[in-house]
Amino acid sequence: MEPVATLLARLAKGETSSEALVRAALARIEDRTGEGATTFTRVYAERALEEARRADAARRRGAPGGPLAGVPVSVKDLFDVAGEPTVAGSVILRDAPPAERDAEVVAGLRAAGAIVVGKTNMTEFAFSGLGLNPHYGTPRSPWDRATGRIPGGSSSGAAVSVTDGMAAVGLGTDTGGSVRIPAAFCGLVGFKPTARRVSRAGAFPLSTTLDSIGPLAPTVACCAAADAVLSDEPTHPVRVLPARGLRFAVPRRYVWSEVDADVGRALEGARARLARAVANRLDADGLWLLTSQLTRDQGRNLEDATAKVAAVIAQALVAPRPRRPTRATKASKERRMQAKRLKGSVKQQRGRVRGDD
Repeated sequence: MEPVATLLARLAKGETSSEALVRAALARIEDRTGEGATTFTRVYAERALEEARRADAARRRGAPGGPLAGVPVSVKDLFDVAGEPTVAGSVILRDAPPAERDAEVVAGLRAAGAIVVGKTNMTEFAFSGLGLNPHYGTPRSPWDRATGRIPGGSSSGAAVSVTDGMAAVGLGTDTGGSVRIPAAFCGLVGFKPTARRVSRAGAFPLSTTLDSIGPLAPTVACCAAADAVLSDEPTHPVRVLPARGLRFAVPRRYVWSEVDADVGRALEGARARLARAVANRLDADGLWLLTSQLTRDQGRNLEDATAKVAAVIAQALVAPRPRRPTRATKASKERRMQAKRLKGSVKQQRGRVRGDD
């Protein structure tokens, strides 16, 4: 499916309709040769078509629409939708009490005019970055589908719903990579905002302190448009910066030491393209720095400083200095000695009592 801005422009010009977009999305979901059966756990076909027709009618009347008016979206299976249980990719919650209201983010998407076509599959309880689900199946990554590559997780269905044209934006959650991993695996953009930016009310938690809610979409601009709705903040235009003058630090040893050969070649190709677009490459100890803003002397100073830091770290790892006792450790040692003396005193008293008997 095309980027959000393109869809909105086509809708405004009358080149397509919300109903046409939703029908196309539903057709891809229902296609038995595709990934719809493992990508969605629930599909809201009738409601989505009804909402699409209302959006088209409002547009014909000239009524102002929301920032995502008529755009098909998907939501992860851990968001509440009124009237049904929230199962979070599991089977043990199928009989849970139905949600009384939509999650705040789902309600916000609807208020912005977005049309929710269904709930997407996920790793059970969001507890993995692979995207596997033994209960509802695992949607395959769009890359090398014949082999059956994993899509990444836990927002697996959210990613595949976008790559396969079943939604323009997929709503996911991210605790340790559950938006970013499937986005990377499936060739999309995934945005993880700060945890407090988007309300988590009505979302089944993995971590109440680390969970955040973010979109997966074809472009950065799509994610920005969705995030503005989710966070209830104004939309800001996305500026494309020139590559020349940017600086990139590429870890060399940590990432590359056990990397898969195919992944390594892809990373090396990307690094080489960045180097050509950005500027010179400087070999630092364990680090490649791509920059057009460092002079030769600055580069040598960086290499020297990095080598010194690496040497200090290596020395600390090989021969760590003995810890100096702190007041806390001294106090705890004294308490242990007092406890030992008290224990001995109690033992003596018990001996005397037994002797008197």
